[in-house]
Amino acid sequence: MKLLKNSFVIGMATLGSRLLGFVREMLLAASLGSGPMAGAFVIAFRFPNLFRRLFAEGAFNSAFIPLYTGTLERSGAAEANRFARETLSVLLTALLILMLVSELAMPWIMRALAPGFLQDPDLFAKTILFAQITTPYILFMSLTAMLGGILNAHMRFLAAAAAPILLNIVLVAILLTSPAEPTVIALRLSIGVAVSGALQALLVYLDLRRLGIGLRLVRPRLTPGVRRLLVLGIPGAISAGVVQINLVVGQSIASLQEGAVTWLYYADRLYQLPLGVVGIAMGVALLPGLTRQVRKGDEAGAAQTLNEALVLSAVLTLPAAVALGVLPVYFIEGVFLHGVFTGADASATGHALMAYAVGLPSFILIKVFAPGYFAREDTQTPMRFAALSMIVNVVLGAGLFFAIGFVGLAMATSIAGWVNAFALGFGLWRAGRFAPDRALVSRLLRLLLAAFVMGAGIYVLAGPVRGAMQGLPFYRLSSAVLVAVLGVVMFAFAALATGAVRRAEIAALLRRS
Repeated sequence: MKLLKNSFVIGMATLGSRLLGFVREMLLAASLGSGPMAGAFVIAFRFPNLFRRLFAEGAFNSAFIPLYTGTLERSGAAEANRFARETLSVLLTALLILMLVSELAMPWIMRALAPGFLQDPDLFAKTILFAQITTPYILFMSLTAMLGGILNAHMRFLAAAAAPILLNIVLVAILLTSPAEPTVIALRLSIGVAVSGALQALLVYLDLRRLGIGLRLVRPRLTPGVRRLLVLGIPGAISAGVVQINLVVGQSIASLQEGAVTWLYYADRLYQLPLGVVGIAMGVALLPGLTRQVRKGDEAGAAQTLNEALVLSAVLTLPAAVALGVLPVYFIEGVFLHGVFTGADASATGHALMAYAVGLPSFILIKVFAPGYFAREDTQTPMRFAALSMIVNVVLGAGLFFAIGFVGLAMATSIAGWVNAFALGFGLWRAGRFAPDRALVSRLLRLLLAAFVMGAGIYVLAGPVRGAMQGLPFYRLSSAVLVAVLGVVMFAFAALATGAVRRAEIAALLRRS
């Protein structure tokens, strides 16, 4: 099963990056906690990181890969590489202009992203400086995404998936070697973000050269192929990046409450682990194969591929969502309760994590359903659904924030995610491109039951496990890891007992492997 194999390769590379990212966030929480410099760096990092999420996690490649793959299959490698050179030149020109404008307009951009920081002029000035330093990350990560898209079209996934590991290596090294002064830590981290971007672009470029593809810059021109890419890419960027756009909107409102920016950030980092490992891997691996099926006219095969992706995503996502929803503070304490990150911070972050966990399956569904449109070069429909989702997020987020505080922002993000996921799925079903038969529905319900059984089990075991390990070093982290492992085991047994997963399928999968 190529989908599983490719998803596994991407997922394992992403898992390595996310686990190292956990080390980074643990050190960040211990060094800066939820203090003002933590908030300044988080917002400065969120600005270019938004573009990384938009490009590296699907939006650019959702338009580029179908066009590049189609050109490759119709006209051969030479014509496809010509299209890639034209795209690279236009992209680089646009990115340099974007960077220049962003650097000059950063004071006004930060007024939109962090209006609450205006009350402290010194904090606001430092946030602007940090954001200006991190801005080149936009250029490097956008180039990394495009070059990685070429590799993905040739069914090579490892280098692009592993590139983010370099970001975490650089930032962890900075956190381990920096003095305790918060401003110095935040400044060095900002520089590290830009440096890591250059390293990631270099890694993907070298893998592209090993593949035998050498791209050179040409005079930027809006050729028919580039125009088509822009027509598809702009709405694709909005639709594929709606989750991140919603997070940025939430961050802007959260800056009005002290500490809320960092609480939401740390909660986001924890639930991003399953989202990154499963959702991003599934979306990246799904698109090239789905595009080939659609171009061959194999609509039945494409619908079956979506069904397989749904089941696989549910197996890997539902237990994570239930675990984070049942024991949010427990896992936050295990990962972040060190140094200047306090118990009160853990409690606040845990409440946000619980709200995010409700929406986690929807974010995975978006990653599965969206390629069903992108493979057919339809980015307008997902954009309309994304626009609806953003309206829901902004209206609900603002209302709930002023009613119940920052947790309302996380709740609004989850609700908006479900609106987007249901709209995407219904649109595919109505067009006859998605066929959720009775067997699929039964399978998903059995998986949900197995996840709830696991959730009840870890809820009962969590306290005794932590109590038994209390005398050990890092007992909170160790107990959180052990409970997570026990949860995986319980879910596996429950999935087998309910028939959600069958022994014959596991045996067949192992034989194929």
